[in-house]
Amino acid sequence: MTEAAVVRRVPSLTEERLGVLSRRQPVTVAPGTSLADCLRAIQRTGTGDSVFVCDADATLVGVLTERDIFGRIVAGHVDLSQPVETLMTRQPKTLDLDQTIRDAIVLMKTGRYRNVPIVDAGGHLVGVVRQADIIKYLAESFPEELLNLPPRPHQQMERPEGG
Repeated sequence: MTEAAVVRRVPSLTEERLGVLSRRQPVTVAPGTSLADCLRAIQRTGTGDSVFVCDADATLVGVLTERDIFGRIVAGHVDLSQPVETLMTRQPKTLDLDQTIRDAIVLMKTGRYRNVPIVDAGGHLVGVVRQADIIKYLAESFPEELLNLPPRPHQQMERPEGG
């Protein structure tokens, strides 16, 4: 596929619904969880930088990011025994599975989010889309082009290898 063909195809890929992406299970905690326990939950998974606060019905009520905590730790103004509600963002921006990959990219860019919670019509958390999920999807859409890239893309071979 030529470079021009790849460029033409990317916009159609970003119009796909979020349901086509592979999504990781979000790290969730209940309201009242201490900030220290939230940090441990983030560390335990090793994949996320956010915890999503959900009530007993799995309804999303807030999100707490590493930035929320570490920004205040550096300033020396955080007591890790406090409940998550003291620092979490209430009513976070969300998307649903019928929205597009483009919607996720725009939200991530304008809001400076690395993780976007995906909710159903009832506000129940059903997943999280991360930047890496989008990049992986786009990369998997062009396997031949990616596998045939030179080790250093700026490098141009003067003649075919072995020739």
